[in-house]
Amino acid sequence: MLQPVGKVLIIGGVVMIVAGLLFLFGDKIPFLGKLPGDIMFRRKGVTIYVPIVTSIILSIILTIILNLFRK
Repeated sequence: MLQPVGKVLIIGGVVMIVAGLLFLFGDKIPFLGKLPGDIMFRRKGVTIYVPIVTSIILSIILTIILNLFRK
């Protein structure tokens, strides 16, 4: 009965580790956040950044990886 809870905790931990690694090394990946379609507004003292295409690509990659683990 506790096996599904254990699997969820392990997968959650792996996701958190991957997210932490992306935060640590994300600026060293050359294309991440600078793709065509990522929107940046700069005004006096304010910068708004919306990484639309980067989010879509990361979502596709994570979906593929998680589907591989599910099977």
